Amino acid sequence: QVQLVESGGGLVQAGGSLRLSCTVSGSIFSFNPMAWYRQAPGKQRELVAMHTISGGTNYADSVKGRFTISRDNGKTVNLFMNNLKPEDTAVYYCYAVKLPNTYWGQGTQVTVSS
Repeated sequence: QVQLVESGGGLVQAGGSLRLSCTVSGSIFSFNPMAWYRQAPGKQRELVAMHTISGGTNYADSVKGRFTISRDNGKTVNLFMNNLKPEDTAVYYCYAVKLPNTYWGQGTQVTVSS
């Protein structure tokens, strides 16, 4: 049984920074991919950043150069968000893959004011 719990969401002004954290409970390993997704009102959930099987990272074009995903010994994943923009406003979800299953956190709201 795996559970993901996000924290760190909140209200921030445009240009500000925020750090999101996802803590994993249960059996998961450093080679299990983890990622951050987000979903804005009226839009589909989209991939923001991923920590890959090989330990590399991938980012959505919209956040490259501003967001950084990091992994803490496999069981905690952080999303450092810099130079935030109003269009970053969304519910952010932690995601993990442990085949044959996938897991989602409950989400944390990030609101960026202009």
